[in-house]
Amino acid sequence: MEIPNLQRGISLENMKIPEISNFSNSNSIISIGKDKIESLKNSIKEIQNLVEERQELSENFIFEGDKIKLEIDNLLMDNENTARDFRDKDYMTEKNALRNKKVEISELQLNEKINCWKDIAQLKQELRQYEKDLTEKEARMKEINELMSEGN
Repeated sequence: MEIPNLQRGISLENMKIPEISNFSNSNSIISIGKDKIESLKNSIKEIQNLVEERQELSENFIFEGDKIKLEIDNLLMDNENTARDFRDKDYMTEKNALRNKKVEISELQLNEKINCWKDIAQLKQELRQYEKDLTEKEARMKEINELMSEGN
Protein backbone atom coordinates (compact mmCIF):
# COMPACT_ATOMS: atom_id res chain seq x y z
CA MET A 1 0.00 0.00 0.00
CA GLU A 2 1.30 3.42 -0.85
CA ILE A 3 0.67 6.55 1.14
CA PRO A 4 -0.27 9.46 -1.08
CA ASN A 5 1.64 12.75 -0.89
CA LEU A 6 4.58 11.04 0.76
CA GLN A 7 7.79 11.90 -0.90
CA ARG A 8 10.45 9.33 -0.98
CA GLY A 9 13.94 10.17 -0.02
CA ILE A 10 13.25 13.12 2.25
CA SER A 11 16.49 14.27 3.71
CA LEU A 12 16.67 15.02 7.43
CA GLU A 13 19.39 17.52 6.71
CA ASN A 14 16.89 20.04 5.40
CA MET A 15 14.66 19.83 8.49
CA LYS A 16 15.02 22.46 11.18
CA ILE A 17 14.92 21.85 14.88
CA PRO A 18 12.04 23.85 16.33
CA GLU A 19 12.95 26.42 18.91
CA ILE A 20 10.99 26.81 22.08
CA SER A 21 10.37 30.47 22.70
CA ASN A 22 9.71 32.22 26.00
CA PHE A 23 11.40 29.49 27.97
CA SER A 24 14.42 29.88 30.12
CA ASN A 25 15.82 27.15 32.31
CA SER A 26 17.22 29.67 34.73
CA ASN A 27 13.88 31.46 35.13
CA SER A 28 12.00 28.23 35.74
CA ILE A 29 14.54 27.05 38.33
CA ILE A 30 14.41 30.39 40.11
CA SER A 31 10.61 30.42 39.95
CA ILE A 32 10.36 26.94 41.46
CA GLY A 33 12.89 27.87 44.13
CA LYS A 34 11.02 31.07 45.02
CA ASP A 35 7.76 29.14 45.31
CA LYS A 36 9.34 26.65 47.72
CA ILE A 37 10.87 29.47 49.76
CA GLU A 38 7.51 31.28 49.97
CA SER A 39 5.82 28.05 51.00
CA LEU A 40 8.36 27.51 53.78
CA LYS A 41 7.96 31.11 54.97
CA ASN A 42 4.19 30.66 55.09
CA SER A 43 4.57 27.42 57.05
CA ILE A 44 6.89 29.17 59.52
CA LYS A 45 4.35 31.97 60.03
CA GLU A 46 1.56 29.43 60.55
CA ILE A 47 3.56 27.56 63.19
CA GLN A 48 4.46 30.80 64.97
CA ASN A 49 0.77 31.71 65.03
CA LEU A 50 -0.11 28.25 66.37
CA VAL A 51 2.43 28.67 69.20
CA GLU A 52 0.92 32.03 70.14
CA GLU A 53 -2.64 30.69 69.95
CA ARG A 54 -1.74 27.68 72.09
CA GLN A 55 -0.17 29.90 74.74
CA GLU A 56 -3.21 32.16 74.72
CA LEU A 57 -5.58 29.20 74.98
CA SER A 58 -3.65 27.84 77.94
CA GLU A 59 -3.58 31.21 79.69
CA ASN A 60 -7.36 31.54 79.22
CA PHE A 61 -7.90 28.04 80.59
CA ILE A 62 -5.78 28.79 83.68
CA PHE A 63 -7.51 32.14 84.18
CA GLU A 64 -10.99 30.60 83.97
CA GLY A 65 -9.96 27.88 86.45
CA ASP A 66 -8.71 30.52 88.88
CA LYS A 67 -12.00 32.39 88.56
CA ILE A 68 -13.97 29.25 89.40
CA LYS A 69 -11.74 28.48 92.39
CA LEU A 70 -12.19 32.04 93.63
CA GLU A 71 -15.97 31.69 93.33
CA ILE A 72 -15.80 28.45 95.32
CA ASP A 73 -13.73 30.19 98.02
CA ASN A 74 -16.23 33.05 98.18
CA LEU A 75 -19.13 30.60 98.40
CA LEU A 76 -17.41 28.71 101.20
CA MET A 77 -16.74 31.92 103.12
CA ASP A 78 -20.33 33.14 102.67
CA ASN A 79 -21.70 29.81 103.86
CA GLU A 80 -19.35 29.71 106.85
CA ASN A 81 -20.67 33.07 107.98
CA THR A 82 -24.29 32.04 107.57
CA ALA A 83 -24.03 28.44 108.78
CA ARG A 84 -25.81 27.92 112.04
CA ASP A 85 -24.09 24.78 113.08
CA PHE A 86 -20.68 23.77 111.71
CA ARG A 87 -21.40 20.24 112.81
CA ASP A 88 -24.27 20.05 110.33
CA LYS A 89 -23.64 16.94 108.24
CA ASP A 90 -25.04 18.39 104.99
CA TYR A 91 -22.96 21.53 105.35
CA MET A 92 -19.76 19.56 105.89
CA THR A 93 -20.54 17.27 102.93
CA GLU A 94 -21.08 20.26 100.62
CA LYS A 95 -17.98 22.01 101.94
CA ASN A 96 -15.83 18.92 101.26
CA ALA A 97 -17.37 18.49 97.80
CA LEU A 98 -16.50 22.10 96.92
CA ARG A 99 -12.95 21.66 98.22
CA ASN A 100 -12.63 18.53 96.08
CA LYS A 101 -13.79 20.55 93.07
CA LYS A 102 -11.05 23.07 93.75
CA VAL A 103 -8.51 20.25 93.85
CA GLU A 104 -9.85 18.84 90.57
CA ILE A 105 -9.62 22.26 88.93
CA SER A 106 -6.04 22.64 90.16
CA GLU A 107 -5.19 19.23 88.71
CA LEU A 108 -6.75 20.22 85.37
CA GLN A 109 -4.75 23.44 85.39
CA LEU A 110 -1.54 21.55 86.07
CA ASN A 111 -2.31 19.09 83.28
CA GLU A 112 -3.05 22.00 80.95
CA LYS A 113 0.31 23.60 81.73
CA ILE A 114 2.07 20.31 80.99
CA ASN A 115 0.10 19.70 77.78
CA CYS A 116 0.68 23.27 76.66
CA TRP A 117 4.42 22.89 77.22
CA LYS A 118 4.44 19.62 75.24
CA ASP A 119 2.40 21.09 72.38
CA ILE A 120 4.61 24.16 72.14
CA ALA A 121 7.78 22.07 72.31
CA GLN A 122 6.51 19.95 69.41
CA LEU A 123 5.53 23.03 67.40
CA LYS A 124 8.91 24.63 68.03
CA GLN A 125 10.68 21.47 66.90
CA GLU A 126 8.67 21.61 63.69
CA LEU A 127 9.45 25.32 63.40
CA ARG A 128 13.19 24.70 63.72
CA GLN A 129 13.02 22.12 60.93
CA TYR A 130 11.19 24.52 58.61
CA GLU A 131 13.64 27.31 59.45
CA LYS A 132 16.55 24.96 58.68
CA ASP A 133 14.96 23.99 55.35
CA LEU A 134 14.35 27.66 54.55
CA THR A 135 17.96 28.58 55.28
CA GLU A 136 19.21 25.75 53.06
CA LYS A 137 16.86 26.67 50.20
CA GLU A 138 17.80 30.35 50.39
CA ALA A 139 21.50 29.44 50.33
CA ARG A 140 20.93 27.23 47.27
CA MET A 141 18.96 29.98 45.54
CA LYS A 142 21.76 32.43 46.22
CA GLU A 143 24.28 30.00 44.72
CA ILE A 144 22.08 29.43 41.67
CA ASN A 145 21.63 33.17 41.18
CA GLU A 146 25.38 33.67 41.42
CA LEU A 147 26.00 30.90 38.88
CA MET A 148 23.38 32.33 36.54
CA SER A 149 24.82 35.83 36.75
CA GLU A 150 28.32 34.46 36.04
CA GLY A 151 27.00 32.60 33.01
CA ASN A 152 25.54 35.74 31.43
